[in-house]
Order: sequence, then structure tokens, then C-alpha cells
Amino acid sequence: MPAKARLPDGQEKLRLDKYLWSIRLFKTRSLAAAACDSGKVKYDGSQAKASKNVNIGDEYEVKTEAKRWRIKVTGLLEKRAAASEAIKNYIDITPEEEIQRLQYQAASFHTGKRQSKIGRPTKKERRDLDEFQDN
Repeated sequence: MPAKARLPDGQEKLRLDKYLWSIRLFKTRSLAAAACDSGKVKYDGSQAKASKNVNIGDEYEVKTEAKRWRIKVTGLLEKRAAASEAIKNYIDITPEEEIQRLQYQAASFHTGKRQSKIGRPTKKERRDLDEFQDN
């Protein structure tokens, strides 16, 4: 097995796409790399490449399908681990207004019931319509 590459100060190298995958923000490493390439991952306000080395203390803005994250790196995780282990390697510093927006959006999105007077009529409404038209 090859030795891990180290930076001059003794710290290990870890690619950004691999880090985002290992802390479970993305399901696959290729999705993490694609997000970096499409500008959904930012470091200091500018687009971050998938090959960028991650350092402890770095802050990233990551836009996933579900949420717009803002994370601070607290540890480097080489391999994908359980979610309980992964959350120990970053701090979620997402602004409060973003979290509230997501909660509001989730609450108003799906109630589980069909909204009345919208969409196709129910079987009973259809019978009533047919009866009304026959008269």
C-alpha cells in the first residue's frame, strides 16, 4: 500500500471531493466532484475545485439538493464512516435564516391530503356531475 502524501507541515493531503463524500454530504464521490465542477462548492466566495486540499479550519459553502450547507472543517476523514463518526469532523455553521427557511418549506410542502377543489374530481363528485348534466 502506498504511503500517504503529506504536506510540508506534516499534515496529510485530502481532496475536497473525497472529504465531502466521507462526511456524507454527498452519496458518491463522483457526485461530490460534479458539485465542485458545477460551482456548488465555494471556498472564500469562489468556486472550489474537487482536487483542492482540505485543511482543518477551512470553511466551505456547499449546495446540495436538500440544503445549502456552511461547514467548518474540524477533522480530516480519509474513508467514509458512520454518520455518527462523520459529524465529528465538521461543524455546521449554516445561518439561522436558512434553517428556518427549510423548516417552513418542509412544513408547507406536503400535508398528505388532496387540496379540495383542485385536480380531478373524486368518484362521488363525478357521479354528482353526471347526474347534474343528465337533468
